[in-house]
Amino acid sequence: MGDILIVDDERDIRELISDILIDEGYSTRLAANSEECMAEINAEPPALMVLDIWLKDSRMDGIDILTATKRDNPDIPVVIISGHGNIEIAVAAIKQGAYDFIEKPFNIDQLLVVIRRAMEAARLRRENQELRRRDVAQAEMVGSSPAFRALRAQLDKVTKSNGRVMLSGPPGCGKEVAARYIHANSSRSGRPFVVVNSASIEPDRMEEVLFGRESQDRGIEPGLLEQAHGGVLFFDEVADMPLGTQSKILRVLVDQQFQRSGGSDKVRVDIRVISSTTCDLTAEIAAGNFREELYHRLNVVPIEVPSLDERREDIPELATHFIKGFNREQGLTQRELSAEAEALLQTMVWPGNVRQLKNVIERVLILGEGSDPIAASELPVPAEAPVDEGRVVLSGGLATLPLREARELFEREYLLTQINRFGGNISRTASFVGMERSALHRKLKTLGVVTSAKGGARVAHVGPGDGTD
Repeated sequence: MGDILIVDDERDIRELISDILIDEGYSTRLAANSEECMAEINAEPPALMVLDIWLKDSRMDGIDILTATKRDNPDIPVVIISGHGNIEIAVAAIKQGAYDFIEKPFNIDQLLVVIRRAMEAARLRRENQELRRRDVAQAEMVGSSPAFRALRAQLDKVTKSNGRVMLSGPPGCGKEVAARYIHANSSRSGRPFVVVNSASIEPDRMEEVLFGRESQDRGIEPGLLEQAHGGVLFFDEVADMPLGTQSKILRVLVDQQFQRSGGSDKVRVDIRVISSTTCDLTAEIAAGNFREELYHRLNVVPIEVPSLDERREDIPELATHFIKGFNREQGLTQRELSAEAEALLQTMVWPGNVRQLKNVIERVLILGEGSDPIAASELPVPAEAPVDEGRVVLSGGLATLPLREARELFEREYLLTQINRFGGNISRTASFVGMERSALHRKLKTLGVVTSAKGGARVAHVGPGDGTD
């Protein structure tokens, strides 16, 4: 139930309070003066402190102890007791952060009620702090690549309004993180963030889940719309919403009110709607799967979230962020990335984007042993990746080509990989591959590799043998 520190210069009072609390299932520690009190707190902060205002033969009085405790351990609730109490002392104690003030001689039942309430308030405060920490972690945007900086600049602009946002991008690229970032940095940050997993809710239950229900047997059961009142409602994969529900959501967006299933009263809500999709919604509209009017209502501010392939520079930073997160949340060993592992992560193919990278890091930390830096050999590598003894396993197509054509194909793919790894930065690519910048430009031109303004590279329409040395 918690450890309670009792501080009083009268031994009988200390022991009386201790006996009462022990009978109630609490564990206690006792202190007669400020020196003993501070030593106990420094050894291990208690769950609660019962503190006398007046302490004989003590360097600090109760108010001094209270002030020091709230400065260094603000989460410890303090209940003040005194036989010389008056309203001025009570007000002073409360201003300094005391939970409550009780005069001697105190009523035992009153003391127990105050202690229970103080312990419960402290528990709720800790839970709220933990929830806020989780919300902050879930909304944390990590990266420094040009594509990432452009995304965050767009998100920062929409945090200042209540406009509806449509986030598009491939699966696993971080659309929900972007939505949480908008919420966490907006005026609604202290209000709920409610996720509607459109793809995972059974179509015949969608309206009940969203709008709630009323019945004589079970009373009122609020739906997700009511739970999001004052905050943000996030439609994840909005294209999977049934057509019938789309019509009703459209009406909610227009009227800001709805009826619960089985109910007759109108329920008004104040919500900001953010949506996400991996689909081309214009194609879904053309196919008759999505209502065009709802699309225009939701797509007020369209924002495209880049794939991991478009922000390869961010991979080491993201991997380190995930390592720290798994250490904090699961107690997995916090390890660094070796230079070889970092390079390999940046050259791997990531169809699952950031989500896949996170899963890979978690698997490596779970299966790995020790605290040495993560080696490249611990990462899941394709068959074409380097193997022991300095050899490279050739794909079937490459192995059947003449040497000149195979060399050109390898050089083209190698340089494409490195350019994309460094976000299109030719200077950094040239430094890594060991070439002069001008020589690299000539080689890229020879191989038909065209760099793009978006920070990547592509192959012009050339085939093996079209270049020259």
